Amino acid sequence: MPERFDTQKVWFVGAGPGDKSLITLKGYRLLQQAQVVIYAGSLINTELLEYCPADAQCHDSAGLTLEQITQLMLAGVNDGKLVVRLQTGDLSLYGSIREQGEVLSQHGVGFVSVPGVSSFLGAAAQLGVEYTVPEIAQSLIITRIEGRTPMPPKETLQAFARHQTSMAIFLSVQNISGVVSQLFAGGYPLDTPVAVVYKATWPDSQTVRGTLADISEKVTHAGIGKTALILVGAFLGDQFHYSKLYDADFSHEYRQA
Repeated sequence: MPERFDTQKVWFVGAGPGDKSLITLKGYRLLQQAQVVIYAGSLINTELLEYCPADAQCHDSAGLTLEQITQLMLAGVNDGKLVVRLQTGDLSLYGSIREQGEVLSQHGVGFVSVPGVSSFLGAAAQLGVEYTVPEIAQSLIITRIEGRTPMPPKETLQAFARHQTSMAIFLSVQNISGVVSQLFAGGYPLDTPVAVVYKATWPDSQTVRGTLADISEKVTHAGIGKTALILVGAFLGDQFHYSKLYDADFSHEYRQA
């Protein structure tokens, strides 16, 4: 028997990074049964909607307000339909689900979050890299540059750059020169490796690699102005140390040296 989903709640689903096969199995099953889908415009791969029943009502939320989006959700729930809010990547990063959930709760409607694969994970897989490299970088900072949404004072790129660890910068490629300026001012040297990944895992994905010294010019030349991740740090470079986990001279709970 197929899994059945509660129609008295709204199901928020992370759409994954772009490749339609990278949605979770639970997300796929929800789309298969969805009767109302509100999806995040051009930020998701609309091929995902092919998983939905032919008679599903699919709404592009790109031009809608919070009130309009939540009204569509509430109308669907009130009609006894399975409602899916299809969000970008993973819901927990820049998903704006809290505000939607608050409005739903005001109307006595709950929601369930189904996690997805974030684009920062898709980008690393596409590049064949790890953000954590023994003795090089053991932390990852996920952040963005200040735009129309202000940043908390202690969370500027310049402040984070003091750590000089791996960094995945969302929603910032439109100001790549500002990103470079803040990272350099914060402590990253100009020869720090950088990769800009446009639409990670999508069929038309594009990658530009360079250093802080030249990445701004390269990105501008490539015409990338949105829907891209900026990855920064020595994890992209040639330095490498083997993990102790599989070292024949290293003992642990399951193996003696």
